Amino acid sequence: MTGSISSDIAGEAVSGVDDDLFHVINDFARATPWLHGIVYGYATYGVVLFAVLLLAGWWTARRSGEPSGMAAALWAGIGTLVAVGLNQPIVSAVHEARPYNALGGILVLADRSTDFSFPSDHATMVGAVAAGLFLVGPRLGSVAALAAALMAFSRVYIAAHYPQDVLAGLVFGAVVVLLGWLLARSLLTAAVGLMQRSALRPLVAASPMAGAALSAARDRGEMS
Repeated sequence: MTGSISSDIAGEAVSGVDDDLFHVINDFARATPWLHGIVYGYATYGVVLFAVLLLAGWWTARRSGEPSGMAAALWAGIGTLVAVGLNQPIVSAVHEARPYNALGGILVLADRSTDFSFPSDHATMVGAVAAGLFLVGPRLGSVAALAAALMAFSRVYIAAHYPQDVLAGLVFGAVVVLLGWLLARSLLTAAVGLMQRSALRPLVAASPMAGAALSAARDRGEMS
């Protein structure tokens, strides 16, 4: 019984910190009306940026011609879909009301939804993309991580989620992708190797002629 009481106290403390942080961000939103359109647009339509980043990961891996790099680029997309799919039953089970349905007197910029709040689907998706792109390359992964952090903040800013919703989503998405990569890496790399020796090669590797031209261009640049 003592353990149960301690757990309840800890849960209330975490919930209190989460509510306090939500109100700090909501007050910031109230004080920055000039940001409303920008943040709302990113929170609502910013997922397009992550699709572009996934395409950039595929293009980078294709140019490198490395089967393991292309396997990582493909898994970044596949793993993101897996993470979002696994998140759905969790959202339904937790059944947490959105801030705009649970709190009064707050600024709401989000389009109201009947979906539940924890963990955030948006945060799960962008966390998965960021982790997947780190497997492709640290530079692209860093860009995606920054974009993911901004997405998480924007979802709280518009009052669509609590901070704990987006934090849990980021972590869950990243963990699913990274653990999934440990399981899928060998199979996907072998599959890419087979594709490179088939008619599907243009999808997973630049043509040998293009690769030779790129190498020649680099050589000329180094010599000049």
